[in-house]
Amino acid sequence: MKKTESSSLSKKEKKKRAFDLAVDNIFWVIGCVLYALAINIFNVPNNIAQGGFSGLAIVINYLSKLPVGAVNLALNIPILILAWIFIGKKFVAKTLWVTVLLSAAIDITAVLVPYEYTGDKLLASIFSGALLGAGVAIVAARGATTGGTDVMSKLLRLVFPHMSYGKLVMLSDMVVIAVSAIVFRSIESALYAAIVIFVSSKVIDYILYGMGKSKMLMVITEKSEEISHAIISQSPRGVSIVPVTGAYTKEEKNMLVCVLRSNEVSSVIKLIKSIDPNTFTIITEANEIIGKGFKPTINE
Repeated sequence: MKKTESSSLSKKEKKKRAFDLAVDNIFWVIGCVLYALAINIFNVPNNIAQGGFSGLAIVINYLSKLPVGAVNLALNIPILILAWIFIGKKFVAKTLWVTVLLSAAIDITAVLVPYEYTGDKLLASIFSGALLGAGVAIVAARGATTGGTDVMSKLLRLVFPHMSYGKLVMLSDMVVIAVSAIVFRSIESALYAAIVIFVSSKVIDYILYGMGKSKMLMVITEKSEEISHAIISQSPRGVSIVPVTGAYTKEEKNMLVCVLRSNEVSSVIKLIKSIDPNTFTIITEANEIIGKGFKPTINE
């Protein structure tokens, strides 16, 4: 009887995992297609390299006419090999798959959607940023990344742990934009690329986290020590532990209270779920936070 129940549970788990994987892939394809359309319709015809490896691929395409998607994949392979060695196989496997999807989407849509917008470059930058941001957000919402400078920044942080992940990504993008300005012989191209990055970052934040700049997490769990240690060691944020008792069940648990910037929520939630998938998590807006790591106090 026990064996039957355990095998039944195993089948349910397998079905759930298969369903989740199918849904993940649907979202990843949609996100990659939006990203690809931004590149082929707006960025390539207007010589706008938006940063990241895909931006660098646009520069190489300008010089050599090699397909942007194929170049993007080729640039990612060495970085993903290093990530496989130093970060982890599971992270790399998912990132590699999404990178392949993105690279394929870029080259396929270049053929299937031959339209290129060559009008107002400011409009091209804004709409490109909106599509890129939507694509990245949809991919990120299902726990993946599009590779490129995201992966490289994780590797660089192993060497420069004092530098934040966001700063490393920004520096990587700035290098690509600087290279594009030299190759395209146009400062305007670099400025338009900066607009693309700004718009895309705002769209990503809006889709993933709403309009609020900061969030407060209240996490009820039986593994408070493990989760709090993981958050403290793997993110720049602290955690408060508050004892709580369920009014109905009378069970005693702990509630973790953590304040985050909006762009940190996704990674912290993923970290929490990896330790305890049965957590009860509440995410609320934090309109104003005064203190270390956020808004300085009056005396600071």
